[in-house]
Amino acid sequence: MRMKQFISVLVAAIFAAASVTAIAQDKKADAKSDKAGQMDKKDGKKAAKKSTKKSDKKAPKKADGAKKDEAKK
Repeated sequence: MRMKQFISVLVAAIFAAASVTAIAQDKKADAKSDKAGQMDKKDGKKAAKKSTKKSDKKAPKKADGAKKDEAKK
């Protein structure tokens, strides 16, 4: 009888340890993904700024090229 109780307690302790470990790993993974998400947001803002600057620079060049083509005609 006592052996069955011991085994039951042992199994319960193993499951408890496994669940605590899993929760700790999830928290670490969430913290890393939050940091990565913040980094991605910062990188996205920088990329958006760079892309608008490039498009602003390219737009006048296309317009100048169109004016040159019109001038040739």
